[in-house]
Amino acid sequence: MTEPNIQSGPRNVTTPPLPDGEQAAKAPAAPPKVARACLSQPQELDVLIRSRYPIIYIESWEEERVEKCLLKIAKARHKDFFTWTITEGIVRADVESTQVAHKSSKTTDPLAALDAVLEHVQSAIFLFKDFHRFTEENRSNLAVIRRLRDVAYHLRDSYKTIVIVAPATRIASDLSKDVTVFPFSLPNQADFSLLIDRIVDDVKDNPKVSVTLTPDERERILEAARGLTLKEAENVFAKTLVLNGRLSADDISLIFSEKQQIIRKNGLLEYYNTNETIKHVAGLDNLKSWLVKRKIAFTKKAHDFGLPAPKGLLLLGVQGCGKSLCAKAISALWEQPLLRFDLGRLFSGLVGSSEENVRAAIQVAESVAPAILWIDEIDKALGGSSQDAGGSDGGTSARVFGTLLTWLSEKTAPVFVIATANNISRLPPELLRKGRFDEIFFVDLPDLNERKGIFQVHLAKRRWRPADFDLDALARKADGFSGAEIEEVVVSALFDAFSENKKLSTEILLNAITQTVPLSRTMSEELGRLRNWASGRARMASHITLREVDETKRKIEF
Repeated sequence: MTEPNIQSGPRNVTTPPLPDGEQAAKAPAAPPKVARACLSQPQELDVLIRSRYPIIYIESWEEERVEKCLLKIAKARHKDFFTWTITEGIVRADVESTQVAHKSSKTTDPLAALDAVLEHVQSAIFLFKDFHRFTEENRSNLAVIRRLRDVAYHLRDSYKTIVIVAPATRIASDLSKDVTVFPFSLPNQADFSLLIDRIVDDVKDNPKVSVTLTPDERERILEAARGLTLKEAENVFAKTLVLNGRLSADDISLIFSEKQQIIRKNGLLEYYNTNETIKHVAGLDNLKSWLVKRKIAFTKKAHDFGLPAPKGLLLLGVQGCGKSLCAKAISALWEQPLLRFDLGRLFSGLVGSSEENVRAAIQVAESVAPAILWIDEIDKALGGSSQDAGGSDGGTSARVFGTLLTWLSEKTAPVFVIATANNISRLPPELLRKGRFDEIFFVDLPDLNERKGIFQVHLAKRRWRPADFDLDALARKADGFSGAEIEEVVVSALFDAFSENKKLSTEILLNAITQTVPLSRTMSEELGRLRNWASGRARMASHITLREVDETKRKIEF
């Protein structure tokens, strides 16, 4: 099919004519209008090509997936399809597998490749790979940038389109009006579902491999794979089959290991491996109930019901009472990777680099979503974000805080944020309003029953039978102790017993408690202010119960 004769004047956005014999007897009715939000990603790309956008820039690591999408569009529109790389030049990519693609070493040079695009007569789509090195702001690229602008001008009056695919967006300011950036998102659950179907079909005749997934297990695997490219997902599924000879929901940890690689390569976030489970959290019944209810919010059934993905949780309270432990336990409960966001690591000496680091870290977290983002002791990290402290660091903390606040309000990716804080006075009021976090919980000192549970957990973790100890006496004696202080009591008692070559006993534990002064006594005034602030402002993580009479008996001398 030859290039239609284009007259000068307004651009014609109609599609190329169909081959002879396929023209309709009469002009077809105008297609119904489709809202942009209803278009799929390939459909949006097809609309841009049909509208004769000359240069389309796609930021994506998935060259193969982008190429397959463009090849389908080219075939549907009866266009030739070519790819360009700096090693092979322009290669025709729409030939049959039995044919040999013609490679032109003369077009490996970017300027020669752009000239070849202009010289091509027929309708075509040209996919340029790794061309971002020649479109970034650099004096050595002046000739290529100028030629690309000339090509963009000429392509507006043709049925040819240049598509640039690159892992990063680097567009010189001179090209800002000639290049259209198209967001090519990561695969969705439907894409991963097709991938699993293909894998199942490939291994169905292998007696050593089993892929048996219930609908619920399949959905859990598809949800865990979100944030991976198709190639990464295919690799981790293959790794699972090789290691275990099966693919099931029990292999979600292997999928997380692939996401761990993505995070390690970035260096701004820390992938936090933890063996803590919700069973290791004693007490905090209100918080546990809240978390269990929201575990199902990430399923397709919940989405169809109208439930949004939870945004986040702010845990306030006494130091050592399990706020960080809860963050680790949620990761296991929800079967999602836990990313530790160390804000202190992001601050850099270069002006503007700290804000850029925050944006880069947020982008990484969203790329592996669904995930849990843990910001520990946010009150210390953002202590300089208030107006009173704004001059102490040149306003860097305030700008970083502003970037974080905007993201917390506007984020759409299923990244659940858990922030912990001890000092309420250092938290800016903007952080506490609804919409940034779903709920604010106050974690107080454990009561009698919770202290018994904490002793049970730490004794069992160290291979001692809790039933062999008087837990009631230990819990009463440890009045005012936090969870961390109770753990330290157990560790200290173990040292005492081991050094004296004795078996751990209730007496040794009671002696360790006596030798420990809890923080609640040394900072009783601060604890009182914290509780007064939380009253009516935050939700209690534990059921509100009266203090046990045994703990507060009044001593009267007769």
